[in-house]
Amino acid sequence: MVDITHKAVTLRTAIAQARIVLSKKETLEAIEQGRVPKGDVFEMSKAAGLLGVKKTPDLLPDCHPIPIEATSISYEINDLEIVITVTVKTNYKTGVEVEAMHGASVVALNMYDMLKPLDKGIEIQSIRLLEKSGGKSDINRR
Repeated sequence: MVDITHKAVTLRTAIAQARIVLSKKETLEAIEQGRVPKGDVFEMSKAAGLLGVKKTPDLLPDCHPIPIEATSISYEINDLEIVITVTVKTNYKTGVEVEAMHGASVVALNMYDMLKPLDKGIEIQSIRLLEKSGGKSDINRR
């Protein structure tokens, strides 16, 4: 693990995004009408994403266990694409970009798992960091 004992505590924010592409309009209709056999896709995936953010240091050995002080997960539907956006914040010595990307990944994987009985052509197309701030280097790729 990198030594962060010399770093100052600052507000750290990261925004990550993942994209799911459905292969059938019927899959989106099932989500919107609450007809997915495994339950509410958006709410279950949000819960999975929150756990993903919190459990990041349990799965990635070089990630510091840090206090996660805020996480939000939102969805945007564009035709057959679902855009997942995860925002993570903390006041700490190290950033939360890996936690945000991990959360977005877990949301996408949970959606895939819930929807695979209905749609065999689902794709997870990208997971990326959109923005990070509060550390030595800020990034804004929006």
